[in-house]
Amino acid sequence: MTFVVRPGMNARAIAGELVNAGILPHPWYFAALVHQRNASRRLKSGEYRIRPGSMMATVIDDLVNGNVVQHPVTLVEGWTFGEFRHALESARAIVNSLKGLDDAEVMRRLGHDGKHPEGRFFPDTYHVTLGTTDVELLTRAHGRMAKELGEAWAAREPDLPYQSPDEALVMASIIEKETAAGVERPLIAGVFVRRLLQGMKLQTDPTVIYGLGHDFDGNLTRGHLEQDGPYNTYRRSGLPPTPIAMPGRESILAALHPAGGDALYFVARGDGSHEFSATLEQHNAAVARFQKRTPKETR
Repeated sequence: MTFVVRPGMNARAIAGELVNAGILPHPWYFAALVHQRNASRRLKSGEYRIRPGSMMATVIDDLVNGNVVQHPVTLVEGWTFGEFRHALESARAIVNSLKGLDDAEVMRRLGHDGKHPEGRFFPDTYHVTLGTTDVELLTRAHGRMAKELGEAWAAREPDLPYQSPDEALVMASIIEKETAAGVERPLIAGVFVRRLLQGMKLQTDPTVIYGLGHDFDGNLTRGHLEQDGPYNTYRRSGLPPTPIAMPGRESILAALHPAGGDALYFVARGDGSHEFSATLEQHNAAVARFQKRTPKETR
């Protein structure tokens, strides 16, 4: 079970809490043991876990050393910033100070005024203590992404069609949304890089879906693909203006180390993997084979 030591609590007050929680039968034993160990001024506030059979000496050591409970908060690869925020609002250990604010105001409070938030926060499982604020965790995640992206950019392959790390981050986010299969990420990156280098449109569904926002109901139609907008890579050349999700390390590395080859197209096989093709003719045949629909020029 857990109990919380609030700031300013002395040994006697902590002992009372332990008695109220049914952990101790009498408060005097804990207070006396703290005094005997000369630990009165060294007890730290926080949330602590007491395991069945724990001796009070062990509990006091935990309080002196600040061995507080660590709560995992998982921010998933491929989530949008909105999904990140929802996860933080739902996390029991997190104090929410940003709820109800728009993304622009959130970024201002994080010290990144005017920056678009998408893609800027590294997806991972973060361990936090009770009372950690959403600002504190987002600041950690933002710093992690800056570090991961900076290190990957410094070690990138030559002659890539990106003018900045930000453009590589946009590509990484597209790769993240296109596949969850680690082995395919460099292959998909290779397709998109070759398309950019040859002046072809990316023609990737996830960017269109992102641009639709709340208007997307789960069914991507031909009308959506024909609707112009900054994220419609069927209508516009080059990369979209911002990332479309939070990419993980593998997608970042894939964007900066794409696989070689001649493939310019790919289509989902229906089992989580993709069929890659070098020509439109091959691609249309693959579409007919794996998706059993009228062939069209897609990616």
